[in-house]
Amino acid sequence: MKFRFLTVVAAAALLAACSSEPTTTAQNTDGGKVVAPQAVPAKPAAPSIVPGSQADFVANVGDRVFFGFDKSDLTAESKAQLDKWVAFLAKYPADKLSVSGHADERGTEEYNQALGAKRADAVKGYLLAKGVVAARLSTISYGKTKPAVPGSNDDAWAKNRRAEGEIK
Repeated sequence: MKFRFLTVVAAAALLAACSSEPTTTAQNTDGGKVVAPQAVPAKPAAPSIVPGSQADFVANVGDRVFFGFDKSDLTAESKAQLDKWVAFLAKYPADKLSVSGHADERGTEEYNQALGAKRADAVKGYLLAKGVVAARLSTISYGKTKPAVPGSNDDAWAKNRRAEGEIK
């Protein structure tokens, strides 16, 4: 019985000694030693976003503009978003931008491909009118092949009727 008790006490002492919280020894003012917990080093910060990168564009500007059903014209809200794109491109003159046009799942593949192209071209036209050099811009249409949000409802469709910018 004593052996079992000693084994349990030894195991508890061993577990306490293997604590994951590091400690340091410090001198007390009266000469006695005090063991104080040491702060655990913080996890390294997430890598910072590289200025002028796609991550910077998405996080600090926003990479999407949205369209109405069966529409390719820009709304006032879309134009305000695109003005942010213009400012970003002015700040990073070496960046190029690819604009992809997308549609929701309704309609034929051919129709949605054409609609996506019209949306991408509308964005490109606005950026050109605001002074972005044509050589920095390209467009592509994905039609309904790359939905941002899966689903067959109004909310999903609204989020899939878009143009996206990608920094190259």
